[in-house]
Amino acid sequence: MLKKRINILTLLLVSAFSCAITIGGIAYGLHAATGNLPEAVKFFRALYLVRNNFVEPADNVQLYRGAIKGMVNALGDPYSVYLDEENFSSLMTNTEGYFGGIGIVIGMKDDDFVVIAPLKGTPGERAGIKSGDSIISIDGKKTAGQTLTEVVAQIRGPEGTDVELEIGSSTKEVKIVRVVRSNIKLETVAGEIREKKIGYIRIGMFNENTASDFSKKYQELENLGMEALVLDLRDNPGGLLSESVKVAELMVPKGPIVSVTERSGKSVTEYSNLQKTKYPIAVLVNQGTASAAEIVAGALQDTRSGKLFGAKTFGKGSVQSVSALDKQTGLKLTVAHYQTPNGRKINGVGLEPDVSVETDDVKIIPAAIAYLEQQIKDN
Repeated sequence: MLKKRINILTLLLVSAFSCAITIGGIAYGLHAATGNLPEAVKFFRALYLVRNNFVEPADNVQLYRGAIKGMVNALGDPYSVYLDEENFSSLMTNTEGYFGGIGIVIGMKDDDFVVIAPLKGTPGERAGIKSGDSIISIDGKKTAGQTLTEVVAQIRGPEGTDVELEIGSSTKEVKIVRVVRSNIKLETVAGEIREKKIGYIRIGMFNENTASDFSKKYQELENLGMEALVLDLRDNPGGLLSESVKVAELMVPKGPIVSVTERSGKSVTEYSNLQKTKYPIAVLVNQGTASAAEIVAGALQDTRSGKLFGAKTFGKGSVQSVSALDKQTGLKLTVAHYQTPNGRKINGVGLEPDVSVETDDVKIIPAAIAYLEQQIKDN
């Protein structure tokens, strides 16, 4: 009898020990998965209380989406956002060459919503909105306290409808602008031969067609006898990093174009295999030159294969990756920062031009052409 009791007690102890190990393992696994088990428990308790005790039945889909949005917003990074059906579809359309709304690209600086660039030939540009302008309110609703995605969503809308913007300029002047929305097809590359065989190519932004279009235009100007190039990146808000690298490969001599560093410290460097730069290059930049456009400008400046004319650039040196959460929604997340070939980190800093000059056509283009004419003569 005693032996039987001892066996039962041993079995109970072994079972209790096994349960403790199992529970400990589960707790360890949950802690590893959540990063902070007590906070995860709080989250699920809050979810339980909301779902079961709120005065009205809660929409579970909205609860989960709100949780995702709140999680991403808590990062404090304006370029990391949850993309609902509308924003996910809009982003996919933008990279394919379309841009809805009024044709302005917005970023954040010092907690203000700032116009990185109005796109050429769009309602925003025609309304007089300029790089560096801040968006104070939209249809009477203040932008302070909102996210970048929320502000962009309010400016977009169906073709033919209008939106009222309260705009603050760098001179502290505040004005109200009413703009009629339009569906805009972006032609990102345009170019021609200017006087004395100087080519001119403007890149409006970097989408899926940019590198191919740039290569064709570059070849076309070569066939027309181009001996030097003005590369206009003013008011170019950036776009796809991969396209900017392909464009740079046609102008930057053999060596690094850009290095992208992830959170882990892992760094990937994109290289050019071009033996040497074919032509003298003058690059036009302003405060609306950002992101992928700064990659091209920075590579040309660091390798001394191009000289920058204009004003200090915007300073967006972060890289975003878009991941689909399902077929209709996604997450855009800042996953890396990039450095120029000389290791410069320009996020929040920007690129200083080699030649500071007013960025309107009347001043900057003659300055660039005069420099290139001298380069042609010297070579």
